[in-house]
Amino acid sequence: MPIYVYRAVTKSGVIVKNRVEEASRQVLLKKIKDNGLVPIDVIQTAYKTANLRQNKRKKKNLTDADEVLQYANTSQIGSTQIKSLSTREKISLFLTKTDKITPNDVAVFTQNFLLLKKANFNNIHALNTIIQSTENLSFKGVLEDILAGVEAGENMYTTMEYYSNIFPYIYINMIKVGEQSGSLTNSLEQALKYLDDTQKINRKLKSILIPNIVQFLLLIVLLFVGTLYAIPTIQNVFVELGSNATLPAITLWFQGVVNNLVRFWYIPTFLILVAGSAIAFYINTPKGKYNFHYFKYTMPIFGKLIYKLDFSRLMKAMYLNLQNGMRIQDALEVSKNVIKNYIMLSMVETAINNTLIGTSWVEPFERSSFSTSMQTEMLKIGMQTDLSEMIGKLVEYMDVEIDIEINRIMKVLPEVVYAIVGVVLIFFVIVVLVPCIQVYMGNWLFDAYL
Repeated sequence: MPIYVYRAVTKSGVIVKNRVEEASRQVLLKKIKDNGLVPIDVIQTAYKTANLRQNKRKKKNLTDADEVLQYANTSQIGSTQIKSLSTREKISLFLTKTDKITPNDVAVFTQNFLLLKKANFNNIHALNTIIQSTENLSFKGVLEDILAGVEAGENMYTTMEYYSNIFPYIYINMIKVGEQSGSLTNSLEQALKYLDDTQKINRKLKSILIPNIVQFLLLIVLLFVGTLYAIPTIQNVFVELGSNATLPAITLWFQGVVNNLVRFWYIPTFLILVAGSAIAFYINTPKGKYNFHYFKYTMPIFGKLIYKLDFSRLMKAMYLNLQNGMRIQDALEVSKNVIKNYIMLSMVETAINNTLIGTSWVEPFERSSFSTSMQTEMLKIGMQTDLSEMIGKLVEYMDVEIDIEINRIMKVLPEVVYAIVGVVLIFFVIVVLVPCIQVYMGNWLFDAYL
């Protein structure tokens, strides 16, 4: 079972810290609250096998909370004097914090779980098998929690909801539909496809952005380095040989700008921090967040893709919920949780309100300037025929649309980046290379001779 280090607050405001062995994080949190404590954080540090647990004495558990408080020095609460960690446990705790769970870990788990389910493994047997082969300590702890929940009679999705930062909501919704309808294998196939599609899109976007950004940054660095080192060297050559030749005016101007930036670096740094803080503060306000989310859908190059991705997630969730027998209103209510953008959420909320008053729930998407007529017409036709089947076709259509949009970005973005890089490159030639060519040609030697 996993070992946890927890911190909690008593009713009197005293902070206690302890290390315990427990079946799952949820069970531990319940025991903390049952003992009248308010949990601050619970961090998994290590695992113990059954044999090791039999050979070692029982660790102090939550039932000893009163005893801990009785002997604790309240003036030093929060330090390690209540229960200190060994060096091994500190290393394990550090590794646990740094051992991140990636989307690839979730995809591998889903694929393995699907294979075991097709081999007629039950959930407990399948989870036990996967846990034994999982090397990521953090993810292993999550799977241990899921297994503990299943062994206690809960559904898998119930525990997954505690780890929404690891499992996307639409993924959890797929597992929920599969467990409640008895078609978990089909849901796992859909979840695996969703994860694969998401990773495919992310890989494409990274392949577009990273090379172009690196190329642009390298050129900027080359421009500043050339200005700081090459230009002063050329000036020294002119001075030492007594030449009257001068560097181009733009070179001297840019050199002055760079020198001032280096000399008074704290001023632009302060201005950047202030501007960044102001923007972050504004974005965290309700109006600022709404405007920022609106900008996401309208921004050049990526705006349409971001909206199509959100709309596709919403439709995929709707499709699963409708297949599970939900009403349109309930399907919308559950599906809206896969969306974080306020603009899309406002459209979904309006659609839910329209179902309550008996009007078309497609209307908010139709009135928006983001949805295409093809998308809304397919939904309208679905309302007249079979909505679940039509949304399934719409999801397939959206996948094609997203691929087309990504291909369009792959063509447009390099052109934009090349235009920016071209301007920087021309500036680099004028500022740095022209003086270098001037030295190479040697015309300034005549001035020095005269």
